[in-house]
Amino acid sequence: MHIFQITFAISLPYMALAGHQKLIRSLNSGIGISNVTVNLSTATVIGAMVNGVESFAGIPFASPPTGNLRLRPPQRLTKHVGVVDGTGVATACPQQVFREEDLLGAASLLQIFPNFTAGIPVPPKESEDCLTVTVTRPEGVKAGDNLPVLFWIYGGSFEIGFSAANDPANFLHFGIALNKPFIFVAVNYRVNGFGFLPGKEILAEGSGNLGLLDQRMGLEWVADNISEFGGDPNRVVIWGISAGSISVLNQLTLYNGNHTYGKTMKPLFRGAVMSSGSIIPTNSIASDKAQAVYDRVVKAAGCSNARSTLQCLREVSYETFMNAVSSEPGPIAYNGFAVSYLPRPDNKTILDSPERLIADGNYAAVPMILGSMEDEGTFISLLQPNLTTTALLAQYLRQTYFWGASETELVDYINTYGRGFSEVVLGSPFRTGARNEVFPGYKRRAAIIGDFVFTLTRRITLLLTSFVNPNVPAWSYLGSFAQGTPYLGTGHGSDMTPIFSGTSTIHAAYRLRTSLLNFIYDLNPNEAGEAPFWPQWGTGYQQLQILPNSSRLITDNYRSRNFDWILNNLDILRV
Repeated sequence: MHIFQITFAISLPYMALAGHQKLIRSLNSGIGISNVTVNLSTATVIGAMVNGVESFAGIPFASPPTGNLRLRPPQRLTKHVGVVDGTGVATACPQQVFREEDLLGAASLLQIFPNFTAGIPVPPKESEDCLTVTVTRPEGVKAGDNLPVLFWIYGGSFEIGFSAANDPANFLHFGIALNKPFIFVAVNYRVNGFGFLPGKEILAEGSGNLGLLDQRMGLEWVADNISEFGGDPNRVVIWGISAGSISVLNQLTLYNGNHTYGKTMKPLFRGAVMSSGSIIPTNSIASDKAQAVYDRVVKAAGCSNARSTLQCLREVSYETFMNAVSSEPGPIAYNGFAVSYLPRPDNKTILDSPERLIADGNYAAVPMILGSMEDEGTFISLLQPNLTTTALLAQYLRQTYFWGASETELVDYINTYGRGFSEVVLGSPFRTGARNEVFPGYKRRAAIIGDFVFTLTRRITLLLTSFVNPNVPAWSYLGSFAQGTPYLGTGHGSDMTPIFSGTSTIHAAYRLRTSLLNFIYDLNPNEAGEAPFWPQWGTGYQQLQILPNSSRLITDNYRSRNFDWILNNLDILRV
């Protein structure tokens, strides 16, 4: 379960899907546990077969980024490391530690949802030695079967997250039942200050955006090794949620769109799926806001007076560096919107803000699906109950996020979302009238945050890509299947449970899963006879809206006044 994914929808069994008895048999088939082995040039990997699915967890693809390799680009694993026991759970990269003040700041959230922390995944083990991939495949798949590959990048605000947080077994069984088996690969990448520490010192050394480089090396590992697991390296689709979805966009823009690899210079992926996240307009890794993060981490680690502060960060103990990294606000915090750690232009891997790269055609133009939930901003907006006026909200947004905008400019932006009673009626959860205003200003803030970070920046991404490469297909969806969830609506991450577990509403699970499987196979989410037909976004700006019991087409032009303001002011809205 994703960190922001709190599911309140009723889980319904697949037996209610009339005509899908084959699916039920598949989900209940395969009894027992046994081991299976795959031999690679760098390891002999022992996996576990459980109920018809084989999993090979924690296969290393890089040298441990520890000691002097901390805060450096990943070093490709070239020597044979012996036998890898992949029958358990992959070790997670270091997770951002929740500070006491963060949890106190979440008091309003705890009052509404006292058990929300039960939904936060906790890895069984964390270590800096974490650069691994986990391969999951249907039972009996072997080298030469050439199944398509779904490469998964987890979310977590670039501060938490790990490859074992989502179990793909149920989704794999679903694919088998529909005669569309596939291989699922999840990559571990460094997060928080271990993977995305900014600063001019990082820039000078060329050690920026390490988490993205981890992801890229994981893709290169797939190109080199996935055929041994029965996968086709020429049929890889990358997919992510939230920060993972933003990472997918960054993988498109990495190295100005060069996504080829090896002597043959073949593409590492042929399609991309972005679930809640695309462009985040960003300033340089050495901007004032970014440098302030570096300086605070250096101070917290006791390295301020060192001859080389960056080398000092490498030499301090794991515990010292972990505590220094976690001195920044975590994702569930009053100031969590600040997002201290995220990909930024570094003159090496990302050469400019992503919207500029796309506008200039400097990205990998592959078929893509971009989706968002109707109420992306509701969860995080529960964490600031005191921002009850426009002036307070403008001050908060400038201090935490939009350093380049004045409070006057931000007031103008906020007021595009209504004033007085209209800000409640027009706010998020959308289409709920005056309901769900848990405290003054909540619904308007939820609309603003959700639109800028996810929903309307998705539209900007599609607008730019369709203009630069009109012949490259793209589709978009809007999840609206959990509108009745109190305070949250169809909140951020709501589509993960339907896809991975098949629960939520029957229709949402089936439509999301089948569309994704169709895309993995044919780079098109449609299947003959399925209704409604899902047209490409560039054909009339049509978006598929997924409701509890059906889907329909809508025009992607809602909140056009807010969209126009964002589009015309991107230069002052970079983070």
